[in-house]
Amino acid sequence: MQKLAPIALFVYNRPQHTERTLNFLQQNELAGESHLYIFSDGAKTAQEEEKVAAVRKIINKTKGFKSVKVIEKKENAGLANSVIAGVTQLIADYDQVIVFEDDLVTSPHTLTYFNEALNQYRDEEKVMHIGAYMYPLNPESLTQSFFYRAATSWGWATWGRAWKNFEPDVNVLMKQFDKKKRAAFSIDNKMNFWKQMQEFKKGKNNSWAIRWYASIFLKGGLTLNPARSLVNNIGHDGTGVHSGINDIYNVIINPKPITQFPTVIAEDADAYKAIKSFLAKRKGNMVTRVRRFVKEKLAQYFSKK
Repeated sequence: MQKLAPIALFVYNRPQHTERTLNFLQQNELAGESHLYIFSDGAKTAQEEEKVAAVRKIINKTKGFKSVKVIEKKENAGLANSVIAGVTQLIADYDQVIVFEDDLVTSPHTLTYFNEALNQYRDEEKVMHIGAYMYPLNPESLTQSFFYRAATSWGWATWGRAWKNFEPDVNVLMKQFDKKKRAAFSIDNKMNFWKQMQEFKKGKNNSWAIRWYASIFLKGGLTLNPARSLVNNIGHDGTGVHSGINDIYNVIINPKPITQFPTVIAEDADAYKAIKSFLAKRKGNMVTRVRRFVKEKLAQYFSKK
C-alpha cells in the first residue's frame, strides 16, 4: 500500500460523541500507521465554552495513531468553514485526505477501505469522492462496492485533483442546473438535494456537503460507496448542530472488509435503483410519520431538561 492518507476529524462541543468516535477510530487496523489531525472549533456562545473545553481535554490525550495534531480555534468558524479550510489544508500537504466528524462510529476496516480505494482510483478523473456510509439497503443484491452519483458526508475521502473542483459559491453552482439536471441531481426527485441548495442560498442551512455534491455532479463525477455501510451516525439524538432526531438512516455496520472494487467506471444501475427505492419509501406512511414526529419532539423536550 502507498503512503496512507491523513485523517481529518472535526469536533465541536460533544465530548461523549467525540470520545466514542475516537475509540472506534483507534480500533481501525491502520490507525497506528495514520496521521490524525483534529480540528476543534471555538465556542459560539459563552454557554458552550465548558463543553468545548471538555472536548479539548479528550482530544489532547488522544493516542493510538502514528501522530496526533490538534488545531484549536479561538473563534467559532462553523462546521462548513472548518471542514472546507481543514480539507484544503491537508490536501495541500498530502494531496489526499480522509474526513470524519465527531458523531461517527466506524468499522475496524474503514481506514483500510479508504486507503485502498484512494490508491486504486487515484488517476481516475471521473472518480471524485469515496464514501463510507450507505443507506440500509439489501446488500445481498449488490456488489460489495459500487459507483453512484451522490456524495455522502458521514465519513469520506478525496484527492487534490478532485477537491480543486469544489465550488463554494452556491449561485455559481445553481445557475448551471436546468430542470432535467435538478431532477437527476435529486435522484429523480426522490431526495431533497435541490431543496438543500435553495435553503443554503436563503441562509437556512450552511452545508458544505451539498455544495461538494453539486460540484461533483456538475463535473460528471462519480462517488465510490460500500453496499453495506462502514460507518454509522450517532449524532441523531438532538445534540448535533445540523442533525435531526430520527432512525431512518441508522445502519448496522459491516463487520467485514471490502475486498472487491468496481472495474467499470460508471454508475451502478442496480445500486441506483435500490437507493432510489429506499429514498422513496424511507419516511413510511402517515401513521409512521406522525409517530416519528412525536418521538422526536419528546426527545428534544427531555434532552433540554
